[in-house]
Amino acid sequence: MKTYFSLFRVRFIHSLQYRAAALAGAATQFAWGSMELLAFAAFYRADPAAFPMELPRMASYVWMQQAFLALFSMWFGESDFAASITQGSVAYDLVRPVDLYGCWFCQAAANRVARAALRCAPILLAAFFLPAPWRLSLPPGPAQFALFLLSVALSLGVVVSFSMLMYISMFYTLSPAGVRALACLAAEFLSGMYVPLPFFPEPVRKIAELLPFAAMQNMPLRIYSGDIAGLDALRGVALQVFWLAALLLPGRLALGRALKKVIVQGG
Repeated sequence: MKTYFSLFRVRFIHSLQYRAAALAGAATQFAWGSMELLAFAAFYRADPAAFPMELPRMASYVWMQQAFLALFSMWFGESDFAASITQGSVAYDLVRPVDLYGCWFCQAAANRVARAALRCAPILLAAFFLPAPWRLSLPPGPAQFALFLLSVALSLGVVVSFSMLMYISMFYTLSPAGVRALACLAAEFLSGMYVPLPFFPEPVRKIAELLPFAAMQNMPLRIYSGDIAGLDALRGVALQVFWLAALLLPGRLALGRALKKVIVQGG
């Protein structure tokens, strides 16, 4: 465990170096969140009662999504993992006295946490001082906020576990572009990146809420905004625990099988 903590710490400190890029990203995400809210507001003005989430809750959902985009978005991947597989430098990782899956998992999680830590503060501060109903509101209570933090940690685990399956598939493909594009599109659409799951048609929503993608950003953002509370929130967290375990085990097994057949040429 000490080894994995050290790997997490080293990658976290390394990722904190890119402060200028983080500030530029925060400005971009704040602008994007503003445009997204303005687009939703145009529909809310027509008939507010027709929407499953009130506008203040929708605003909290959008701002928290933008603040912690690096934690939840599949596009914030680790390009060095793909390069390691396609270029053969994975051989150096294999000779190290550490489990490859655990090593990559810790590094991917640290990279996402560091990026989110650099970007979230400016967005949150700016969103808190906006006028109602556009501002970022506090969660309904301390218990709800504690459940949100737990859900964020589980969401990060689910996102990284799903990403690991995407990286492992690259052992069997010539290019990572196709797998990554399809995985990112499916994950971000069905996790509520573009449209929150409550806005989906009822038959589609019921199916989407059972998929692993619903255990990503959908759950912590809806818990924070108050759209999910009480027993529903606890059931949502339990679903996240289930999908985390369901993705970790196949990932480890798949990587083990891939490494038995991998061939690295050159020297």
